Amino acid sequence: MAKVEIYTQWGCPYCTRAKALLDAKGVAYTEYDVTMDTAKRTEMAARNPGARTVPQVFIDDVAYGGCDDIHALDRAGSLDAALGV
Repeated sequence: MAKVEIYTQWGCPYCTRAKALLDAKGVAYTEYDVTMDTAKRTEMAARNPGARTVPQVFIDDVAYGGCDDIHALDRAGSLDAALGV
């Protein structure tokens, strides 16, 4: 199983949707709430230069983008392979 990390913000519907997809896949993930944590937000931007929005999903330390990105990968049939499910 891949190491999955997701940077989120309180009240973000895209974050909720991205986590719901990961939950539906039965994937364990580490969530970092950047709502009040500027250090984690800075970390997120450093890991994926130019990333200013949440969620940001990382699978095995590779940036996969946000909610729309992982849903597009799922529709294309590529997300399961990346997640190792």
